[in-house]
Amino acid sequence: MRSESLVLVNTGNGKGKSSAAFGVMARAWARDWRTCVVQFIKSEAWKTGEKKLADHLGVEWWTLGDGFTWESADMDQTEAHGREAWRVAAEKLASGNYDLVILDEITYAVTFGWIPVEDVVQAITGRAPHTHVVITGRDAHPALIEVADTATEMRKIKHAYDQGIPARRGIEF
Repeated sequence: MRSESLVLVNTGNGKGKSSAAFGVMARAWARDWRTCVVQFIKSEAWKTGEKKLADHLGVEWWTLGDGFTWESADMDQTEAHGREAWRVAAEKLASGNYDLVILDEITYAVTFGWIPVEDVVQAITGRAPHTHVVITGRDAHPALIEVADTATEMRKIKHAYDQGIPARRGIEF
């Protein structure tokens, strides 16, 4: 049992995985924790509320994806972005410089085969002892669930998007 720091996984097809992680980010900031967020899918072109909040709070933030994979014009480039996000994330996990590292949407990079799950598990289990980790994204690999201290599945019951209502600033981003 590793009680000095925790690993949390937020997965499932429901809304709120990243939002829950950013709630942890806000609490960490309130406790003067050194915090870092690495985003694997979202693009710098997106002007999200959570990034604006992180900038305001002084939370280190890395948006390294190039957007939704189904919109990619060059999947090799999209994959390269995902691998670069992993390089940055692995460095942050091992550094000992952070109390909290959030790996936002890393599950997709694992599911798509961009990063071997064994590498992620090794980096998480070998992280600096005081570094807490939050993992987000759908379809978390069973090995990520296994390494987690807390795993939560968000399940969609109903979503506005299914009714033709587009994402809203301040709610979804």
